[in-house]
Amino acid sequence: MNNKKKWTIYVIHHSHTDIGYTERQEKIEQYHVDFIRQAIAICEAAQTEERKEWAGFKWTCETFWAVEKFLEEATEAEKEQFAAALRRGDIELSGTYLNMTELINFELLGSMLARAGQFARPLGLQVKSAMTADINGYSWGYAQALADAGVENLLSSIHTHHGMFAIGRKQFPFYWETPKGNRLLVWSGEHYMMGNDLGINPDGALSYTIKDEDPVWGISKDHWKLAETRIARYLDQLEKEQYPYDFVLVNVMGLLRDNSAPNPGIMTFIKEWNQKHGDRVEIEMTTLNRYFELLRQQEAEIPVYSGDWPDWWSDGVASTAMHTQIFRNAQRTLDVVKRLDQERKFAVSSDIAQAEQQLMMYAEHTWGYHSSISEPWHIMVQELAVRKEAYAANASRLVHASLDAVLKARGDVLLRADRAFTYKVINSFDYPVEDLAHFYLEEQWEADYFRQGLEVVDEQSGEVVHHQQEKVSRGYQIAVLVKLGAKEEKRFRIREASKTVPVTTSSTRLRGADRIHDIRDIFPPVQEESPRLFITENHIESPYVRIAWRAGEGIVSWIDKQTGQEFIDPRQTHGAFTPVYEVTPGGGDDQMTVRRIMGRNRKGMNVQRSEGVLSGVKEITNGPVYGIIELKYQVQGMSHYSLFLKVFKDRKRVDVSVRIHKDSVWDPENVYVALPFHAGGSSELWFEKAGAVLRPGVDQIPGTCTDFYCIQEGLAVISPQGGLSIATPDTPLMQTGPLEYGPRLVQGQQEENSHTSLYAWVLTNYWETNFKATLGGFYEFRYMLQWGSEAGTAEQAIQLCHSANAGTVAFRTT
Repeated sequence: MNNKKKWTIYVIHHSHTDIGYTERQEKIEQYHVDFIRQAIAICEAAQTEERKEWAGFKWTCETFWAVEKFLEEATEAEKEQFAAALRRGDIELSGTYLNMTELINFELLGSMLARAGQFARPLGLQVKSAMTADINGYSWGYAQALADAGVENLLSSIHTHHGMFAIGRKQFPFYWETPKGNRLLVWSGEHYMMGNDLGINPDGALSYTIKDEDPVWGISKDHWKLAETRIARYLDQLEKEQYPYDFVLVNVMGLLRDNSAPNPGIMTFIKEWNQKHGDRVEIEMTTLNRYFELLRQQEAEIPVYSGDWPDWWSDGVASTAMHTQIFRNAQRTLDVVKRLDQERKFAVSSDIAQAEQQLMMYAEHTWGYHSSISEPWHIMVQELAVRKEAYAANASRLVHASLDAVLKARGDVLLRADRAFTYKVINSFDYPVEDLAHFYLEEQWEADYFRQGLEVVDEQSGEVVHHQQEKVSRGYQIAVLVKLGAKEEKRFRIREASKTVPVTTSSTRLRGADRIHDIRDIFPPVQEESPRLFITENHIESPYVRIAWRAGEGIVSWIDKQTGQEFIDPRQTHGAFTPVYEVTPGGGDDQMTVRRIMGRNRKGMNVQRSEGVLSGVKEITNGPVYGIIELKYQVQGMSHYSLFLKVFKDRKRVDVSVRIHKDSVWDPENVYVALPFHAGGSSELWFEKAGAVLRPGVDQIPGTCTDFYCIQEGLAVISPQGGLSIATPDTPLMQTGPLEYGPRLVQGQQEENSHTSLYAWVLTNYWETNFKATLGGFYEFRYMLQWGSEAGTAEQAIQLCHSANAGTVAFRTT
């Protein structure tokens, strides 16, 4: 050992929690309960002369989820032993609940991250540190949620496969400033099995991060030579990089697998190492708190960074897009339930708690069995996939059962023969909203009461309000536009129409007998009492917006008629909501190799990219409240792709539905939907992420991902001239980097004044291990666009996203 410094290697011994990657989810739960039992037994034995070689053994519970599962099964004696080990510092809690994607919203994230501290306080302990493994990024609000829970330190054990560490270096500390100005001390560390690469576990050596002349995956032929060589070289490299400390932190796993048991043999090796090399390089098993206490005592300056830390690994959510949609709707509906039942009088608390648990399990970072791509027909692949997807389904069931209970308490009337045609509409938000309310007539038999037509009456004012009727799957949908104050509710009644509206023809509207309207009218249309939207084969127009398209190109213009602002950015490549399809030929059955070498590109150098071609236009409806036009596209990889544009007559709002029938393809694919919007030359793009509204490429930590982001309810483009709000209820991934294969740019590497592209990244299956292998199936993805003074700031625009996504609560009442 010829290193210049006298070194100390601190070791965190833990098990990475990966729920569903290596085994069935319920089996992994069983494993982690037993891991804690084993750790307690090792710690107890280390206190005796019988196993003195284990003295100094420490175990870090990487996730509090595992602790909860242990506590559910543990005997009182085991709980006491666990508490004693915690007080001695032999076992330590991490403030992390699970290793998460960025799907979870801030409220639920905060309540889950607070659980470890809530458990520890009655024991006289404080959870001051947290660790994550595998994932390599977090929403900015994650830092705030940790700080709110009393956590002061975060160990980020990153995994650079298809990802990368922040700041441009690892084994590096920095303070992460939260949105509210708190500071979290972060150690940006190595891969969570770096200790195995260095040979610190003689039962499980690894050549994953370290690739040298002595490859090993298991037990080395000459373990001491491996450990001595690799540790010396590793520390020498740190010295060459002018690493400022004489200590370093690595993680070690007890076995060569995720979800791994504690291994007291590591402690035996550490003692033997220290006897042999401790004068030059000492190894010590430690805990998070002890390491961060040491770090805070050092004189080397620690920089401060503020902003988002996007996770490169949240892209799995688009490999099961339909279930992610169900998850997001369940999470949103849960918030509605909580707003309507703030004192928890009607919803069953246990159902709410279980729904939250199911949501967390779906949003956890593991997206399937490790061989999902290489053998997608395997029974374990299928079983683990349906279990993962069931978390979203279970959450949806529990949340909607809770909503049913709340609405029943507030007057919801179920099916009965003499049910009145009276409806209640509620704004669940604490701010005013203006949105559609939907009332339903059940199938044909209820519609028979209104053969001569119907009208909708506001019961409070007695006013007849405009409505629009459509035949839908559950019967007839009656839509009315309502304005509601904060928490306000209104009642409406459907009755027979007091007068009928005759239908005739127009001598000035240049629409042929074939119903095609491809010539603009010479004379202005006759002013109707409730004028309809103007729809032709080439555009749709309301008093507020004019949307135009061209054959082949799609939507090329989106103009705010009151200001003249063109919302389509002319610098962008594709028209609004145009599909872009990518496939990288996978070489037949060898689906692993082509995916493994993609790196951060998420596609191969030989990627084949094509865009949708607009091939057909069809008017669906044109009524007193809104009009709908369908645009059909031809696109590779899909047997059907169409847009439904719902343009509101009396509001600055357009709702877009993207309907897809995706072909089943085994090769790695991506599907993007173009969002080429801006609000003028100086407009800024804003995303809502959990706990923060921020500007991608601006409000984030250096060295972090700028290609895509996992957002919450929506986004906005804001300029001094006004703003545009785009609600994204179904598709959380937003692509801002170039689609082309090539070097990826991280935060700080962008060129000045470079413009940003914007796409919804709706589908992907590129990952070589545990993404769903095929994206085939039917999908509908929705977007709601609103603009004007109501969206003048990013905060206002995102508020519109929330209310548009949740909508009003409307139900039948007495």
